[in-house]
Amino acid sequence: MKSAYELAMERLNAESPNENAPLTDEQKEELSDLDNKYNAKVAERKIAHDKRVAEANAKGEFQDAAKAQEELSIDIERIESDRESAKERVRSGQQRGA
Repeated sequence: MKSAYELAMERLNAESPNENAPLTDEQKEELSDLDNKYNAKVAERKIAHDKRVAEANAKGEFQDAAKAQEELSIDIERIESDRESAKERVRSGQQRGA
């Protein structure tokens, strides 16, 4: 007799059978390329943010510095979401669209 866990895992695998499939070397390379691309985007945003904050602080515009921090958080969340969407497309075997 199967446990509830085993039955749940069978149902899960039936719903999305490719999810547990091993990645091909090409997929692994694409995932690595995506990580590099999105890490660069995050770094770019952080550099722009640091410059903006430094300028705002030098002028005494602390509200602008705080606003820049909020915008950076939003940008990073968006970039991370885009990264995960792109990686999921690769994992599911779809063409890399990013």
